[in-house]
Amino acid sequence: MKATLCAAAVTCCLAACGGENTASKVDAPGRAESAKTRLLEKGADVLQNKPPVEALNAYLDGFHFYNGNLKAQMEAHHYCSVLNEDVTQCVIFDGNVKDAKIMGVEYIVSARLFAGLPEREKALWHSHVHEVKSGQLVAPGIPAVAEKELMKKLVTTYGKTWHTWHTDQHKDLPLGVPQVMMGFTADGQSDPRMVAERDRRFGLSSEEKKQSRADIPAPPIDRGADAWQSGKVVQIADPTGIDHLSAASGHAAAGTTSGR
Repeated sequence: MKATLCAAAVTCCLAACGGENTASKVDAPGRAESAKTRLLEKGADVLQNKPPVEALNAYLDGFHFYNGNLKAQMEAHHYCSVLNEDVTQCVIFDGNVKDAKIMGVEYIVSARLFAGLPEREKALWHSHVHEVKSGQLVAPGIPAVAEKELMKKLVTTYGKTWHTWHTDQHKDLPLGVPQVMMGFTADGQSDPRMVAERDRRFGLSSEEKKQSRADIPAPPIDRGADAWQSGKVVQIADPTGIDHLSAASGHAAAGTTSGR
């Protein structure tokens, strides 16, 4: 997977593609940067090495929902680095512009590693089969051939996602505790308006991608993943009193239930 991701990332960088078309959802309170702060920032940019940040060389765009509330949905911009053939780590933003807010993180592991996890741990993870096969998970800007090869790898993986800044709830600061997020597992769960709006911004068609990925084999999904489907919802109660599941505005997917 590493070679595929790196090659795709180089292509994307050369073409300056797949970014700066989705603004952040919130404005953080605070004073405008001073000239001194801007100078320090510029100096740090020139003088400091940032290997972990520079390793975030792959961009994926998809959708999440709060574990326990399928109707609370949002778009998630993933900037990822490949640690090895079995582990990828992503920083998730609420947009793809310079002032986008870090919403959380997602860890992606191979089916081999996932199979070895304890059953109670597996309940925190979601499969990527539907995200890939539905055409809703995309790698904006890279050639179709490279994207399809990447999706052939991702379709077999599992993700563990935590959101730390709930920008979908119009929080101007990262309030409360992290929440476990999940990915869609079947048609009819995601809000079609949300998907269509994303497609419009990127100039792509999830439906066309779905058709082009029809020949990607759908691997069997470990029964421990996507535990919300069997009523096993793991979520963190917030000691500050915030009810994230009820407060989440998100996009309502008609005819869906939370599975809780």
